[in-house]
Amino acid sequence: MKYHLRRIACLSLSLGLWQSAFAATVDSPLGKVKSEAQSKGYIFYTSHEQIVSEAKKEGKLKVLTGLDPQSIKAMISAFKRKYPFINVIAEEAQGITEHQRIILELKAGLNKDTDGISMASDLYNDYMPYLKKFDILSMAEHGVLQIHPKMIDPKNRNVAALTANTQVGVAFNKNLIAAEKTPNTWEDYLKPEFKGKKFVADVRPTEIAALVPAWGLEKTVDYARKLAAQQPVWVRGATRATMAVFAGEYPMFIGGNYKTIRRAQQKDRAGVLHYKFLEPIPVRPAEPFGVIATSGNPHTALLWIEFVATAEGQKIIDDFDPFGASIYAPNSIQGQEVKGKKVSLVDWEYYTLLGEYQDKIVAAYGFPKADPQK
Repeated sequence: MKYHLRRIACLSLSLGLWQSAFAATVDSPLGKVKSEAQSKGYIFYTSHEQIVSEAKKEGKLKVLTGLDPQSIKAMISAFKRKYPFINVIAEEAQGITEHQRIILELKAGLNKDTDGISMASDLYNDYMPYLKKFDILSMAEHGVLQIHPKMIDPKNRNVAALTANTQVGVAFNKNLIAAEKTPNTWEDYLKPEFKGKKFVADVRPTEIAALVPAWGLEKTVDYARKLAAQQPVWVRGATRATMAVFAGEYPMFIGGNYKTIRRAQQKDRAGVLHYKFLEPIPVRPAEPFGVIATSGNPHTALLWIEFVATAEGQKIIDDFDPFGASIYAPNSIQGQEVKGKKVSLVDWEYYTLLGEYQDKIVAAYGFPKADPQK
């Protein structure tokens, strides 16, 4: 009887200790965050070691990314040095047509071998039903994942934008127009001397739509209407517009993509291609990335997102993409360029509305057609 009483007492003590430990875990700060995340349907890990442990069981990873081939190769190499137990396949996904196909496959349940995916900004909302609900934001905020919280969508907490796009105000050919004669403000494009095919404009007005956070929609649409009245040369695509200026076909291009221009400058042995920022500088998150809900290796995909977002991964993007790292990455090139300047930040509040803004601006343009010769 004494033996049984002692045993019961020991079991009671053990149960009491276990219940206390469990209560301490639940009542701990991370325990409360986990409970809150779970109540919203999200998955939250309280330690990085838990994620790595699950990733070791998976051991492989396949991602579709918007990074270019050189960046992909360098990123895989660095990722495998950190996580040698993960076999990685990363493929480039480019163009709106390919992303439309991917979404159709996701809807049909045919993309089960892919673990992580970058998303086209124009189709951003279409991906959401097919992503695993990791609470990346909370894990970043509490140090479980090493990702700058501003890189993560606060509404769709399972998506992180791994790069950024900054728009310059003017890309120009110095042999056709002197720097001091180019616009110093966005409004300068409306001056009489810039009317009549004096500059190139993209029919997909991402750079103009990205002014909405700073200007508001009404002012931006009014500006677009006045800009169209200047009769610019309409082309499709920042690369084509940049090359037209680089080749000396036209003196300047409004609102070119910073990294597109910087890459073109690397091939510009004569040094004719220059650029100038106009404030507010449009800045947009790019390469939004998430884990596919049907992924067989979701934890390796989560580690991939974290690694690309770290200082090491961001430096690889700046070196090999190049010039594409997020403005939130330490010492990123784009971050240094906009530091101390007034920006029009297309943060997550505006990001999902950017397509609507572009449609309104195109309507204000009068639905221009690309020049058939361009």
